[in-house]
Amino acid sequence: MAKPPKKRRLSVYLEPDIMKALADYAARREHSRSLVAEAAIASFLSPDAAERQEAATSKRLDQVDRHMTRLERDLGISIEMMAVFVRFWLTTNPPLPEPAQAAARAQAGARYEAFVAALGRRLAKGPRVREEIPEDRSGASSDQPPTASGCS
Repeated sequence: MAKPPKKRRLSVYLEPDIMKALADYAARREHSRSLVAEAAIASFLSPDAAERQEAATSKRLDQVDRHMTRLERDLGISIEMMAVFVRFWLTTNPPLPEPAQAAARAQAGARYEAFVAALGRRLAKGPRVREEIPEDRSGASSDQPPTASGCS
């Protein structure tokens, strides 16, 4: 039976913070610094390291892509919701006569505060509007906005 080849000595210079991290890691794992460094170098030189890194990068990019898709969907919902509301509001609310405009401006602050409070409750308790809308909206006609009577 042949003897395994003797290990050879290698001297390296490490930055102090890297040396401290190596020593701390080796102490936590109850291994020598030499063993930890050897394993790290072997992993770095392994042909699988690049493949593992590529797989991890691909997985992360897929997660980012799914997140961006959800954000795009949510933004589209928000824009459409705002457009439908503005159209409905403009359709159902005629301009106020001059004397009534002053009274409406006086009430605007209180009404806005009530709106913000209601929005805060909705965000805290849910469900979110985006959760009420199905992911697949292929059955809905997206080119025809709802009429004013359908937006109550």
